Amino acid sequence: MIFDNDGVLVDSERLANGILAELLTEAGLPYTFEEAVRDFMGGSMASMRTMAEAKLGSPLPADLEDRYHERLFAGFARLEPIPGVREVLDQLDAEGIRYCLASSGTHRRIHTALTAVGFWDRFEGRIFSSEDVAHGKPAPDLFLHAAATMGVAPAGCVVVEDSPLGVAAANAAGMRVFGFAAMTDPAKLATATQVFHKMTDLPELIHQA
Repeated sequence: MIFDNDGVLVDSERLANGILAELLTEAGLPYTFEEAVRDFMGGSMASMRTMAEAKLGSPLPADLEDRYHERLFAGFARLEPIPGVREVLDQLDAEGIRYCLASSGTHRRIHTALTAVGFWDRFEGRIFSSEDVAHGKPAPDLFLHAAATMGVAPAGCVVVEDSPLGVAAANAAGMRVFGFAAMTDPAKLATATQVFHKMTDLPELIHQA
């Protein structure tokens, strides 16, 4: 099992995309929360900058990422896990099913989020970031890197993702992917192997995989 982090393990997407929309608007590129989710959810900060600067027609402030993470990490003090995910991890542990994490976030962001919700010990040593590969999602590089490090063929992996970029990356990697539509429009996850809406539904999907 390969889990995305934001929006799958930790309930951080609302906070993160709200902050991003605020910062882009402050930089002269008006963005709403909904537009930030539409354009950037699941991608890296590097890909966000490339897309936003193309729209703006000029460079974003050099310190935008630093200010983004400063506001984000301050909000992480109130971060909660996605409802039901703790029980899913408990069941995977009980059944001896191996799992890891592959996220577009930086290692610092992942560590901060997992520590805030008490999941760091569950994933330590099995964490993969877009910082580790040349091309982030929707390229397959991150998922292929995670699978290779874990010693599992792509066909033997199942990915849990909540973003279209993540689903596209898993498909490109030749992996089955469950699209988690708690916050995402299910239509945008239509290319997933299967779409589900509640984390409590995941164990049954795993056994059917």
